[in-house]
Amino acid sequence: MADDGAGFIEQLKSCVVWSWTYFWTVWFFVMLFLVYILRVPFRYTDSLTAVSMFLNTLTPKFYVALTGTSSLISGLILIFEWWYFRKYGTSFIEQVSVSHLRPLLGGVDNSSPSNSNTSNGDADSNRQSVSECKVWRNPLNLFRGAEYNRYTWVTGREPLTYYDMNLSAQDHQTFFTCDSDHLRPADAIMQKAWRERNPQARISAAHEALELEDCATAYILLAEEEATTIVEAEKLFKQALKAGEACYRRSQQLQHHGSQYEAQHRRDTNVLVYIKRRLAMCSRKLGRTREAVKMMRDLMKEFPLLSMFNIHENLLESLLELQNYADVQAVLAKYDDISLPKSATICYTAALLKARAVSDKFSPEAASRRGLSTAEMNAVEAIHRAVEFNPHVPKYLLEMKSLILPPEHILKRGDSEAIAYAFFHLQHWKRVEGALNLLHCTWEGMFHEVSVYPKKELPFFILFTAGLCSFTAMLALLTHQFPELMGVFAKAFLSTLFAPLNFIMEKVESILPSSLWHQLPRI
Repeated sequence: MADDGAGFIEQLKSCVVWSWTYFWTVWFFVMLFLVYILRVPFRYTDSLTAVSMFLNTLTPKFYVALTGTSSLISGLILIFEWWYFRKYGTSFIEQVSVSHLRPLLGGVDNSSPSNSNTSNGDADSNRQSVSECKVWRNPLNLFRGAEYNRYTWVTGREPLTYYDMNLSAQDHQTFFTCDSDHLRPADAIMQKAWRERNPQARISAAHEALELEDCATAYILLAEEEATTIVEAEKLFKQALKAGEACYRRSQQLQHHGSQYEAQHRRDTNVLVYIKRRLAMCSRKLGRTREAVKMMRDLMKEFPLLSMFNIHENLLESLLELQNYADVQAVLAKYDDISLPKSATICYTAALLKARAVSDKFSPEAASRRGLSTAEMNAVEAIHRAVEFNPHVPKYLLEMKSLILPPEHILKRGDSEAIAYAFFHLQHWKRVEGALNLLHCTWEGMFHEVSVYPKKELPFFILFTAGLCSFTAMLALLTHQFPELMGVFAKAFLSTLFAPLNFIMEKVESILPSSLWHQLPRI
């Protein structure tokens, strides 16, 4: 509630600033019109008097033009705001307010950790930045050489987009490189290899690095891109594990000797976790599911803080393959936390477990006659929550849309996440009798109307600009219909507006010598 209140105050500040800016912008153009078009004589002492006399002689047509101009300007701002929102998904005024006005207004970045509790602050900041992230690496992504390339050999087409591969290259540079790589020749070669766009150039660089020494990241690249079967990839990952563990033990002993050694240890940790996770995935693909489950559990126990790899999603899929639903429920109880970023895997797996309890005896006709039982209601609500999180998944699970190979990166709550989930989990839904039938009935909205998510809400400033445009347009219409009455209101408003300024100018004139005012126009 405190965050909501702070956000409202910040929004109110921005609203006041933008309203004030808008008013004085319109007023500036009006004054410009008076001075340069109508040649109103402006002098320092006589300016306010001249303006007041001029405003008293204005016809109602001027007020119509003034309000019409205001409506036109606010309408143009509204059109630009709407175009910017449709193209970039955010409000231009809000973005400028957050970037430039909030520091001037004394706004505080809520994501920065507090100095009083650094460790908790860092954790909250990292959690917030993670939860706001939209594009994630697919935790179940396929092997390029052993799986993706098979599609290319058969069809002659690339299964991955350039954007997806570019994101993977950035991930590799983030996880597998550090600033001290130039100190080790093999790591320096691999640092360049991860930036290469040509797959053959990357593979050649990996072989070159292995000629110098056993390089774990070189083995990783060859296992991912050169190995044509999962068996070959597993052999290369085992060699990578041997080299990675040696580097990890060495950097672990030196990590407290300086920031350079700490960066090396962090990189070696990422490399080791990645290798073990991919080895577990190899075991899963080769049918050794229990071995894969053990490797994943050991990995999560050894490195509990590395949640960025989402190893629990690999574990959930393997446990579902073993039909070990009790352990699946235990994993969900640990990771289905509101403070952690959710995923289609977590939401739909929770729905599958609830559906499993009632789906074998579920009948839409019987449920419509007698109503839903408590267990059926829980299952329906779980499916609703999953569909609200990602509404694209049911069409793939119900085979209403064709599946394609999942990408290496997914957009949370998007179609790519739905493809990645259904590609691996469709078989688990089919294995539970009646689960897809219950999903289909619930998804069609037989019992409840399912909301569509994500549904973008209009930014506040689009609504504010629309209100401002409507208000000024209404003023223009009223001025046109009732010119004399609106003229009286306008003069009263302007008199009230200039009253404090007139008072200040009178005080200044009484304090400063009159000769000074005569000298200013000459200057």
